Amino acid sequence: MAGAGEGRGPQPAAFERIVLRSASPHHYLRVRLDGPESGVALSAAPFKQLVLSALRELHGEVGAALPVDVLTYEEKTFSAILRVPSSGLVKLWSALTLLGSYQNRKCAFRVIQTSPFLLALSGNSRELILD
Repeated sequence: MAGAGEGRGPQPAAFERIVLRSASPHHYLRVRLDGPESGVALSAAPFKQLVLSALRELHGEVGAALPVDVLTYEEKTFSAILRVPSSGLVKLWSALTLLGSYQNRKCAFRVIQTSPFLLALSGNSRELILD
C-alpha cells in the first residue's frame, strides 16, 4: 500500500502573513508653521501649546494627552522637530494638517520630514548645495 500523501502530487505551501511594525518606539517630525507675521513672537512653550490645542481640537482630551516633545525649535522660522510615540504619529500628523488658525490669523503646519530615526532629520538632500 502507498503511504499517506504519496501519488497525489506536491502539497500546496501554507500561507503565512507576516506584518512588520516599526521597531522604533518613537517617530520624529520636522514641522514648520506657515502664516504668522514676522512681528509675532512665538517661543517654544506657546508653540507646544499650539500643537496640543490642535490635538485637542481634532481628537479631544484623549488626543491632547498624547506625549509630544518639542526637541528643537527655531523661533525665527517657526520650525521644530517633534517626537511622538509611533502609535500616535497619525493622530499628530492629522491634527497638525487640519489646524487652520493661530490667534484668529490663518496659518498652516507643514510637515517637512518624518522618520523613525532622529539622525535622518539631520540633513535634507533637497536643500543640499553642491559646489
